[in-house]
Amino acid sequence: MSPEKQREIASKGGRAAHAKGTAHEWSADEAREAGRKGGQMSRGGRGKLPTGV
Repeated sequence: MSPEKQREIASKGGRAAHAKGTAHEWSADEAREAGRKGGQMSRGGRGKLPTGV
């Protein structure tokens, strides 16, 4: 399936969920926590040399 078709299907699902009232909407606290966790994960391996080299 093409990326454009996948986007189209996902977009329809998102619009339907919001119209139905079942879509998740991030609170400021949830978004802050998710960003913090993502930042920790992305910085985890920087600057480390592979072991056994």
